[in-house]
Amino acid sequence: MLDSVKIARRQSEIRQALAELVGKDKPTEDETRSMETLDAEYRANETRYRAALIAEDEERREAGNELETRSAQEWAEIMGRFQMRQVALALDEGRQLDGATAEIVSELREKGGYRGVPVPWEALELRAGETVASGTPNPIRTAPIIDRLFAQSAAARMGAQMINIGVGELEYPVTTSSVAAGWADGETASVAGPSVYATTDRPLKPDHTLGITMKITRKALKQTGDALEQAVRRDMNGAISEAMDKAVFLGTGANGQPLGVITGAATYGITATAVDAEATSAAFRNAVARFLTANAATGGGDVRLLARPELWAFMDEQQSILPDLTEWDRLLRTLPAANIMLSGNALAAPTGSPVASSALLTTSAGGVAPVFVGTWGAVDLIRDPYSDATSGGLRLTALTTVDLTVSRPAQLEVLTGLQHQAA
Repeated sequence: MLDSVKIARRQSEIRQALAELVGKDKPTEDETRSMETLDAEYRANETRYRAALIAEDEERREAGNELETRSAQEWAEIMGRFQMRQVALALDEGRQLDGATAEIVSELREKGGYRGVPVPWEALELRAGETVASGTPNPIRTAPIIDRLFAQSAAARMGAQMINIGVGELEYPVTTSSVAAGWADGETASVAGPSVYATTDRPLKPDHTLGITMKITRKALKQTGDALEQAVRRDMNGAISEAMDKAVFLGTGANGQPLGVITGAATYGITATAVDAEATSAAFRNAVARFLTANAATGGGDVRLLARPELWAFMDEQQSILPDLTEWDRLLRTLPAANIMLSGNALAAPTGSPVASSALLTTSAGGVAPVFVGTWGAVDLIRDPYSDATSGGLRLTALTTVDLTVSRPAQLEVLTGLQHQAA
């Protein structure tokens, strides 16, 4: 029982006892002393009661925070025990799944249909302690599911929101009306309007399937042991991340690919500004100014830039009109370095004469992501029992359904014709 409740009950008992004593016309000496004792205890309990409430309020807040995060923590902990090695051996040898891996697979099967073994997105994360080309990653447990898998991807760094969908389609209604306020011109005049409040639906549809196939030799299965899990996870992570990044920006919308942001700029209604001149900081500063004018950003810190590495190399060599500053240095005065993403995968290679490339600027206005990337269910891991049967190898195919859509075109702008080589 809480201390405050105990004290409150005792105060009630004291008040009842005092009421009985006060009602007597001629109390005895013992009763008088009892009244003084009860009165002193009552006043002391008032102080204790306030202190108990303060202490318990802090405990309630801590308990509330624990209850809010407990389910997420428990889910992260059980996902941390998922073993890709068990999945590979189950597909290769028919070994029975057990422990957390079996529990997770069983739950995923209840939520959707899979031809093979469903693998949750969290299981593909690069966990601490695994050596990769860029060093040892240290993922944050509380990050979103897909963001945690592709924390370093261009899509995530450009503000795209990754969404995992169980079944069916998902639509995002976005306001597209131009409701405006107006002053009443006179005592009996009416205010402006009425204006139509309209929305446009931005659907995510399960029409695009991304897949990778990997071959694991019998020797690798017998030699690697637990290391097989890390190897499979790294390969799947890298392949899916690279393919999704490229599709988000350069997807053709044909041959099974979703329509990318840059390729489908006209379809999505995204502004495309042709620079057609040497790349300078002014071109990007003017784009930021257009975001500010459209109320899509409040400053350069709200804007993210995706550019080719060749563009950075060119601008870092170009002397600006300011002494001892290159054009890239001046760009960093407009956009923070943390908001700039250089990628040779998410943007098309430079072409033309003089050589030129494109760049993309995004902003998250009002907390709304500029791009939504949806994935359906879990990764479906399927074994091909025939292709490598003669060598005893294991061939795995991982399938996932992906789509993307743009939330508000005003939050994106494509700059084309950024030249970074003399004619």
